[in-house]
Amino acid sequence: MWKFPRTRYADCNGSEASEETEIAVNIGGVKYILYGDVLNRYPETRLAELVNRATDSTREDLSALCDDFDDLKREFYFDRDPAAFKCILELYYYQRKIQIKRGICPIHFKREMDFWGIDVKHLDGLCKSNLDETETKLVQIAEKVKVLLNAQKEDVTVTRGQRFQASLRNLIGKPKSSLAARVIGIVSVTFILLFTVTMCVSTMPELRVQDAEGNLVEHPIFDSIEKTCISWFTVKYILRFVASSKKLCFMSSFMNIIDFLTIMPFYLMLILDTAKLEHEQGHVQWAARVLRVTRIALRVMRIARVFKLAHHSSGLRTIAIALKSSIKELSQLFVSTSVVIFLFSALEYTIEESHPESMFTSIPQSFWWAASSMSTVGYGDMYPRTILGKCSAVVSVVCGILAITLALQRIIKAFGETYKNQLELDTIAKREIEFTKLRTKYEAQGCQEAGHI
Repeated sequence: MWKFPRTRYADCNGSEASEETEIAVNIGGVKYILYGDVLNRYPETRLAELVNRATDSTREDLSALCDDFDDLKREFYFDRDPAAFKCILELYYYQRKIQIKRGICPIHFKREMDFWGIDVKHLDGLCKSNLDETETKLVQIAEKVKVLLNAQKEDVTVTRGQRFQASLRNLIGKPKSSLAARVIGIVSVTFILLFTVTMCVSTMPELRVQDAEGNLVEHPIFDSIEKTCISWFTVKYILRFVASSKKLCFMSSFMNIIDFLTIMPFYLMLILDTAKLEHEQGHVQWAARVLRVTRIALRVMRIARVFKLAHHSSGLRTIAIALKSSIKELSQLFVSTSVVIFLFSALEYTIEESHPESMFTSIPQSFWWAASSMSTVGYGDMYPRTILGKCSAVVSVVCGILAITLALQRIIKAFGETYKNQLELDTIAKREIEFTKLRTKYEAQGCQEAGHI
């Protein structure tokens, strides 16, 4: 039994009646003797209400405040956590912020605080931060579970068309569902890698050929490989669109937008080639220029096809989420680096401008020198010629290393924590789904056994 010292924690402003009031509460088998004047320090809580209604309330009123009570012993019983209750009592007797003891789940402690009517503002700052992080993680787990459950709901078939869509989704989007789906997944990754390698190799001058006008163009073999890959990507995109039960969500998905943007340039370039021939026959020079610029832009968009690998790699998706969550740290790195670059670019230009052979003709031009020097790349295309300028360059290199290194520590830490949390979220969400399935299965079996009885 826990009985706090009476004289030490009494409220000097408490009335004589409140000083004489005491109640016994039994929390999960642990008995506490509590005093009315101490509990009334926080009158909105359950304990204060209990001590005020303990003498003149009916049994029904008291039953709403506790699980059970003994009239003779004046003892109230609560089926609650005694360890958490002991932490909560610190608020009443010590009048300080509540601290969650090690080994107590923050979410469980929050429920205990809600039961006793204690506001979260009375929680210690660090404990409040841990509670917020835990609640955020639970929300993320719930979202993961929701996504997995929605994916499973899509597999529920009723009509023949829905069964066909479900089979097609499993065949194209779930490599682990069958051997054929695994083969299709491997083929898709192979085409993506083949296209990426082909795009890189085709730019080598040694492998280019001359056209009828004597211009170097890509080898026809590379063009055939690209057409084959694009044909596969197009067929797979159309099949995934047909298999989707929610066409609008499919079109608005980020990865599906990437797929569309990687396929579209090929067909637009075919259209532009045809239009270019027509315009050349009509001798429309401005239209030819527009088509040439558009063709270059579409070729740049071909680089985005490497992102199709994210469809087949959960690691790449996790890295993308980790980068997204580290935007704040990356922004700090960009800002700090930009400030140092500007500072030393202006300083170096001011020092070197008086030299007759100075390479620093303006501050904006000096940005390139500062960026390459501070990152320790040092191309050597620009360098100071005066002694003072060289000393300033050494200081800029050291400051650049410090600015980048200090910011990178925070980025690496944030990235590592986010990556680890995402992997944990995936694991926990899958376990929750499996647990839900098992619980539903056992509940169904129990209902069947009860029906037989």
